[in-house]
Amino acid sequence: MHYTYTLLQPNVANRVRIVFPVLGNPAGLPAAATVFAMLLQTVACGDKFALTDRLQGWSEELRRR
Repeated sequence: MHYTYTLLQPNVANRVRIVFPVLGNPAGLPAAATVFAMLLQTVACGDKFALTDRLQGWSEELRRR
């Protein structure tokens, strides 16, 4: 979940992906999809609007996997 908040700062997100390679491989996909769904619900309820654009990009990345 914390990784998602780093999406607002791409340099930090890149460093997190380097330190935690599971974020970019198939083993981490179920967890990433779960967190993504949770955050979509949060945005739909009117919170964390700042993440909307980054979540869009992340969803596209997840679909490519």
